[in-house]
Amino acid sequence: MTNKVAIITGGSRGLGRNTALNLFARGVDVIFTYRANQEEAASLIREAEAKGRKAVGFQLDTGDVRAFDAFVTEVRKTLQSWGKERFDYLVNNAGNSLHADFAVTTEEQFDGIFNVHVKGVYFLTQKLLPLMNDGGRIVNVSSGLARVSLPGSSAYGAAKGAVEVLTRYMARELGPRRITANVVAPGAIETDFSGGMVRDNPEMNKRVADMTALGRPGVADDIGPMIASLLSDENRWVNGQRIEVSGGMLL
Repeated sequence: MTNKVAIITGGSRGLGRNTALNLFARGVDVIFTYRANQEEAASLIREAEAKGRKAVGFQLDTGDVRAFDAFVTEVRKTLQSWGKERFDYLVNNAGNSLHADFAVTTEEQFDGIFNVHVKGVYFLTQKLLPLMNDGGRIVNVSSGLARVSLPGSSAYGAAKGAVEVLTRYMARELGPRRITANVVAPGAIETDFSGGMVRDNPEMNKRVADMTALGRPGVADDIGPMIASLLSDENRWVNGQRIEVSGGMLL
C-alpha cells in the first residue's frame, strides 16, 4: 500500500481517525474531512508527520452537496502538491446520529440523516470518481442497525440500509474500472459518536456487552485495522460485500 493516497470523510475522530492511523502505518497518505474541530484535525496531521506520512484535513459538511465542488478542487490541488494526479482509496465514514421513535421523527430530522448518510455518500463519491485511480477501493461505513431493528433508530437504520444497497450498485457499475466497493458495518463502538452513549453510559455499555458474543462493546481499534486491511491488495477480490464487524452482536 506504500505511496497510496486515501480520502476519509469524518477522519479526525472515532473510526475515521483510527482508520487513518492504520493507513499511516501501511505507508498511505491521507486527505480527510472534519465537521468542526480544527484541533482534532491538526492533531491527526501531527500524528501523520510523526509516522513519516502526509495528511491534510478540510472542513466539510458531507450533508451539503453544494460544498462538494470546492472540496474536490482542494483534493486536486493537494494531490498535485504531492506529485500525484489521482488517489486510490475512498472511505465514506462521516456520520451523524438520531435517536427518535418512528412516530415522532420529523421531516427535518429525517433529511438531516439522509443528506449525510445517503445523498452525501452518493454525490461525493460521484464527484471524486474522475480523481480516483482505476483499480481503486471504496469502503462505505454502515451499521449493525441496518440488520437489526432497535426502537428509536428507524431513520438512521433506513439510511444505512440504503447505503448498503447503493454499495452493490457501485461495485457493479465501477467494475469496468476495476474499482471495488464494499460495506463495513460496525456494531456498537465506544467512541464519542452519539454523544459517547456506548462509551460513557455504564448501563448502555453493559446492554451492548450482554448482546455481543465476545462479551464487550467494540472499540475504534477493532474497526480501523479491518478497514485498512479491506483496502489492501490482499482483499482485492472482495467486492460488493457487507462485512459486519461487531464481535457477534445479536446472533
